[in-house]
Amino acid sequence: MHLSAGQSENAVDNSRDGMKHLRATGGSPMKIRLSAFCFWTAWILLISAPISAHHGGSSYDIKKLTTLKGTVTEFQFVNPHSELFFDVTDASGKVQKWVAEAVSVASLTRYGWTKNTFKPGDQVTITGNLAKNGSFTMRLKKVVLPSGKVLSVEVADDYADQ
Repeated sequence: MHLSAGQSENAVDNSRDGMKHLRATGGSPMKIRLSAFCFWTAWILLISAPISAHHGGSSYDIKKLTTLKGTVTEFQFVNPHSELFFDVTDASGKVQKWVAEAVSVASLTRYGWTKNTFKPGDQVTITGNLAKNGSFTMRLKKVVLPSGKVLSVEVADDYADQ
C-alpha cells in the first residue's frame, strides 16, 4: 500500500471502514447522491406547484369579452386579487349574483383605484372574460362608473392578445 505524505495507515483503514459501513447499510456514495438529488427535486416541485397554479387566466374564456350592467353589492380591495361583487337582472327579471376578479391591490392602485372606488348601490357597466365553468364569475377588464369614468386593467398577461 502506498501512502502520501502526512497520511497514516490508520486514515486509510478508517476510510475503508466508512466504505464498509455504507455498503453494510445498503448505501453507496452514488445511491446517496441520487437520493439527495431526488429529495431536493421533489421538494422544489412541491413548493413551486402552488406558485405556478396561482397565475393565469386558464379558467376564463380569454378569447371573448362580455359586458354586463349591474349594481355593486361589495368591493373587496385585497390581495392577491381584488373582487367586485355585483347583481345583474336577467331578461326574465331574475337577479344573478356575479363576481368580477381583478388584479392585485398594487396593480389597481397604479391604475387609480382605491378601496373607496365602489360603494354598494353603484350602477356600473363591467367588461371581462367569463368563467369557462358557466358560473357567474368573470376576469375583470374594465368598469364604467356611474359618472362615465372608465377604470381599466390595461396590462395583464392573460389579456395580452386582446
